[in-house]
Amino acid sequence: MLEGAKLIGARAATIALAGAAVGIGNVFSSLIHSVARNPSLDKQLFGYAILGFALTEAIALFALMMVFLILFVF
Repeated sequence: MLEGAKLIGARAATIALAGAAVGIGNVFSSLIHSVARNPSLDKQLFGYAILGFALTEAIALFALMMVFLILFVF
């Protein structure tokens, strides 16, 4: 019973990984649109995009850490 609950909790926690993937896609999609509108700001916009990517990826890593905690610690 406890193993089943762990698996259900881990599967529910992996939903955040899909959300992070969508967020990363949005970051780079916005970068492409912004550079297409104003090519002279491409270096500044790329820095902002990398920052957005890093923050979104951190959320994904926290979600993955929670999955591993649910499966192997509790």
